[in-house]
Amino acid sequence: MTHPTLLVIAHGSRDPRHAATVHALTERVRAERPGLRVETAYLEFNAPSVPRVLERLAAEGADEVVALPLLLTRAFHAKTDIPSVLREARARLPRLRVRQAAVLGPSPLLDATLARRLREAGIRPGDIPRTGLVLASAGSTDPEAIAVIAEIARELRHTGWCAVRPAFASALLPRTEDAVRELRAEGVERVAVAPYVIAPGRLPDRIAAGAEAAGADVLADVLGPAPELARLLLTRYDEARVAERASLSA
Repeated sequence: MTHPTLLVIAHGSRDPRHAATVHALTERVRAERPGLRVETAYLEFNAPSVPRVLERLAAEGADEVVALPLLLTRAFHAKTDIPSVLREARARLPRLRVRQAAVLGPSPLLDATLARRLREAGIRPGDIPRTGLVLASAGSTDPEAIAVIAEIARELRHTGWCAVRPAFASALLPRTEDAVRELRAEGVERVAVAPYVIAPGRLPDRIAAGAEAAGADVLADVLGPAPELARLLLTRYDEARVAERASLSA
């Protein structure tokens, strides 16, 4: 039985670190599941584009694709951009079945990735009760995405951090530096910043600059090609396949 191709759709960036991180992540996905064909496409800035990859897959005889948005929240790109690109591709390539998988977050595997990056940055279990955490995301004007970030921050507060604040690199306030300073003003002894972003780029650099400007004690790395994130991609792929089979048998 031939498994559907997994097409990972990343946003893209002028920063070469972005594509390098996406490549490292998809390589880890391949290593996790040998035999699964994994392709990568970008919405903008980088090549190949989503239409180009789908056209190539159709020309090579592929008949089914699971298109997985490499996105942490369900905002504009997941709700509008990607569905539009996929609709146009289906119209041009009627023999190619393309199903859009769910976005990555929220998920316990993302929480585990955040915890990994914080440990790597020097946070130990005994530090957590006296440390305030800034959960710094890229930012969005979409109410659903904003609500997800707020809920993740609330859940993290229940894992032992003395305080948790969401912050945003664009679109919304507070900025990372403001959230760090708010925690300091409340008397928090130690502050860590955890970027809730997948790959380096302009907005993650803005998060890092804000953490440094406000004197955060710890700055974690971006989520990147962590093993937990690779497993999450495969989880969303499997969920999309189950949903497809259920819809066909209904």
